[in-house]
Amino acid sequence: MSEVERESMEYDVVIVGGGPSGLSAAIRLKQINPELSVVLLEKGSEIGAHILSGAVLDTAGLDKLIPDWKEKGAPVTTEVTTDNFYVLGEQGQVRVPNWPMPPLMSNHGKYIVSMGNVCRWLAEQAEALEVEIFPGMACSQLVYDGQRVVGVVAGEMGLAADGTPGPGYEPGMELRGKYVLIAEGVRGSLAKELIGKYDLSAGHDPQKFGLGMKEIWEIDPAKAKPGTVTHTMGWPLGNNAGGGSFIYHLEGNQVLVGFVVHLNYQNPHLYPYMEFQRFKHHPLVAELLEGGKRVAYGARAISEGGWQSIPKMVVPGAALLGCSAGLVNVPRIKGNHNAMLSGIAAADAAAAAIAAGREGDELADYETEVRGGDIARDLKPVRNVKPIWSRLGLWPSLALGGFDMWVANLTGWNPLGTWKHGKSDAAATGKAADFKPIDYPRPDGKLSFDRLTNVAFSFTNHEESQPCHLRLKDASIPISVNLPLYAEPAQRYCPAGVYEVLESPEGPRFQINFQNCVHCKTCDIKDPSQNINWTTPQGGDGPNYPNM
Repeated sequence: MSEVERESMEYDVVIVGGGPSGLSAAIRLKQINPELSVVLLEKGSEIGAHILSGAVLDTAGLDKLIPDWKEKGAPVTTEVTTDNFYVLGEQGQVRVPNWPMPPLMSNHGKYIVSMGNVCRWLAEQAEALEVEIFPGMACSQLVYDGQRVVGVVAGEMGLAADGTPGPGYEPGMELRGKYVLIAEGVRGSLAKELIGKYDLSAGHDPQKFGLGMKEIWEIDPAKAKPGTVTHTMGWPLGNNAGGGSFIYHLEGNQVLVGFVVHLNYQNPHLYPYMEFQRFKHHPLVAELLEGGKRVAYGARAISEGGWQSIPKMVVPGAALLGCSAGLVNVPRIKGNHNAMLSGIAAADAAAAAIAAGREGDELADYETEVRGGDIARDLKPVRNVKPIWSRLGLWPSLALGGFDMWVANLTGWNPLGTWKHGKSDAAATGKAADFKPIDYPRPDGKLSFDRLTNVAFSFTNHEESQPCHLRLKDASIPISVNLPLYAEPAQRYCPAGVYEVLESPEGPRFQINFQNCVHCKTCDIKDPSQNINWTTPQGGDGPNYPNM
């Protein structure tokens, strides 16, 4: 495909990704200098189509970006009024009181939102400032000039299954900028390329991840309590994996039900999706959902490494924003505010550089702000909670991690220093022979559902004639290595049923049903052989989340 000739367009700044960080960067650039030419490219069919988040929103980023957001009608209206935290057993629960928790853990004054709808509203604000926004434009390649990033290739469509141009082939365009801001979200393909090419993780811990799965339910109005936030830990995961749940009551009798499994689990027989479905049968949850109906489903990976795992964020001509850099605060279960703050900081740095006549260099001021400003003050105090949990388990994490957070909250100093994360989530996977298979109950079709039924509620669609965007480095590894050693965990860790091992007269065969993919990136992260490379399908394909 190197012979393909593409038209190109020049901008001051090219932004990849229509999430909170990319949109915040676009808005800030135009606020600083309305004459700057700014383009934002989004692979989803519309802004918000690929956005999935809990979400309880800390408005720190929004306050800084658009201080009069209330007057402008932002869809941020359900303020948290009740904040619950439970540790679950199989049939009961223990309420953990709020008073021992550091103030940073409080959700009061925060808002329960659909981040998809918040992003749609942010896009309206950006377009009013004359940002050019192009949804349905997957960015499949970076464009380099020597060691400098100068743009991206976007909008390539119509490739046949073998990768050759089909009858309706469109080569896409090169969109070039003085600076390119990568805001793809977790484990984005371009961010992954930059981190590898420039060795940006050198000197930093490996990034850690969780798999977040979410359903939206419409419940009996008598049970609806808008503004109520509930988090749980413990059952059903127990000692098999770290993780927990969230239950957020929105307006309109809607409840957001989510479940997170940390991807550093060892037992390859673990089935994260079925852990989520089993969780809903706990009496605390079942009583709430009975008589209701599920209206949407989705999944995505979550960056969990925190302060230790943030890579270098700038290269010549480009910068990593938001979840592409890994700015989630795991104990607070929040990252959207830091994503927005990173977009603001990147825009400030890029606008200043352009005003000074620079282009294509490293935006060092952006890195300095992230590592020394509000984002650092949010992430540094909580930096030991995740590695303590991973090493010692839930209860020591609550006690020891809580102590470390409290002291940091009061003094700005972490008495435990900085704990390391250790190996990657892929390398944490153990051998199947060393663990017992887990027997999961069958979904009942009322509270719990099989994967394929639920994927239909993500409104996912991929053009079947295109190349498979889930690429194996070695097609033999799933059967020759992963199946005998790890019982091929792709069959279980994927929350959309993309991967199957099928029996045939010739022996087992690995099948990839890429049409089901909800773009969570778990396979790229957790495959123990690191044999799966997630790439972008053609623009507009994937989930179409209505209000996740």
